[in-house]
Amino acid sequence: MTLIISGDRSLDAATLADRAERAAAGFESLGIGKGDSIALYLRNDLAFYEAAAAAGQTGAYPVPVNWHFTLEEARYLFANCGARAIVIHADLVAGVEAAFPDGVPILVVETPPEIAAAYGIALERCAVPAGRTAWASWLAGFERRPPQSAEAPGAIIYTGGTTGHPKGVKREPPTPAQFLATMNSVGIVFGFKDAILALMSGKAAPRISTVMTGPMYHSAPNAYGGFAVRAGGEVILQPRFDPEELLQLIEKHKVTHLHMVPTMFVRLLKLPDEVRSKYDLSSLQFVVHAAAPCPPHVKRAMIEWWGPVINEYYGSTETSAVVFCTSADWLAHPGTVGKALPDAKIRVVREDGSDAAVGEAGDVYCRIVSAADFTYHGDAEKRRKAERDGLIGVGDIGYLDGDGYLFLCDRRNHMVISGGVNIYPAEIENELLKIPGVADCAVFGIPDDEFGEALCAYIQPQPGIALDTVTVRTELGRHLAKYKVPKQIEFAAELPREDSGKIFKRKLRDPYWEKAGRAI
Repeated sequence: MTLIISGDRSLDAATLADRAERAAAGFESLGIGKGDSIALYLRNDLAFYEAAAAAGQTGAYPVPVNWHFTLEEARYLFANCGARAIVIHADLVAGVEAAFPDGVPILVVETPPEIAAAYGIALERCAVPAGRTAWASWLAGFERRPPQSAEAPGAIIYTGGTTGHPKGVKREPPTPAQFLATMNSVGIVFGFKDAILALMSGKAAPRISTVMTGPMYHSAPNAYGGFAVRAGGEVILQPRFDPEELLQLIEKHKVTHLHMVPTMFVRLLKLPDEVRSKYDLSSLQFVVHAAAPCPPHVKRAMIEWWGPVINEYYGSTETSAVVFCTSADWLAHPGTVGKALPDAKIRVVREDGSDAAVGEAGDVYCRIVSAADFTYHGDAEKRRKAERDGLIGVGDIGYLDGDGYLFLCDRRNHMVISGGVNIYPAEIENELLKIPGVADCAVFGIPDDEFGEALCAYIQPQPGIALDTVTVRTELGRHLAKYKVPKQIEFAAELPREDSGKIFKRKLRDPYWEKAGRAI
């Protein structure tokens, strides 16, 4: 059975097992074992699955790395995680080879045609550089290593980094009870529950076909991509998110499940009507989104287009998913990100630590009580600071309604304090996206001598549409208080994006603060 498809290439279960076992033997020959780390400096590719599975078989942690990192960011991460080996795509080697730790084996994966085409990479850069060890030939040099009883830990996922260095979230292998609890919550939020239960009982699992739309160096796509394979699903790797290509893949492969982020919805909805209606999407059964609050008008439009298959969850790399809602839940509580999952605890607290009232915004603290605990790799103090009364906070601000549904306002480090007033950029971005001609946008705080911070908005117009600041301010002024209308508005043909399509807000914001000589 085909498990993973990338362009014209594919891996079935038997081939994946063969290659993972050979790689595990190779890693052991390098002295890599339980508790060690293997850095994966890869885009979504077949080799990502091979290397991650092999790391788990040796008891080592796979460490997915954001391949957009600068040289210094890569150097920090390789050193911080203690990488004992680095697996990297060929075209990425030149940009970070100065960051490779001395003596660490570098295993180079030839950059495949579909990735080269998606990113406009010259063919000569796709080949393994002279003098470097090629992943494919290195694997071929080892015999299959029979699976052993090593406890496969989860990946170390690096998160944050907006202020200071990113934090490596590290979990120990779960106990059997913790594993079952995790599978239960994962089954609910990813829509894999029936498949997981069937496989655990030795029965035939219902068909799952999904497209990996997001980069697996992020925690949610990483977990989703791993559990999709574990649930016996067919996984199609999309090298780079493209809205019409996704519709093509859904129709071609009769895709049943998807994991998405709100930015993808925005870009899908901006497609012309004739494109949106061109493809058969009737195979879709369960679409789930997370990672950022979804503008209510966007969510409603997606439900109207795709039907009541749109689901949502909220969580973090540290906590995993803690709340969940179906389309019906959301339509009854517009704007919610969901209600607590079984065995989840949620509190919204004021700055003094007391519980916020119903509808009152505060810091969100939560946890799946039965899940395996985590630490920040090499930084127990940061881990201690994240906890309050046994629950974990990661900087999100939100509130609970009278029925226990959670609503998010924004990230605390996105919040702008202008003249002593708290402003949540997400609210302004929601209104900007309603303006005809706005394809996407980002709102953030910039230095201001009078108010401390002022709002700045970057707007990407739709192709062929001319927008101006007067129109934007007038439209915002119809729906928002005057102090929420950005002081500075910039227009750009393209905004910097991650592979998922999510905007790299930090790349827009940082230059303003660096110019002012102020810490962010």
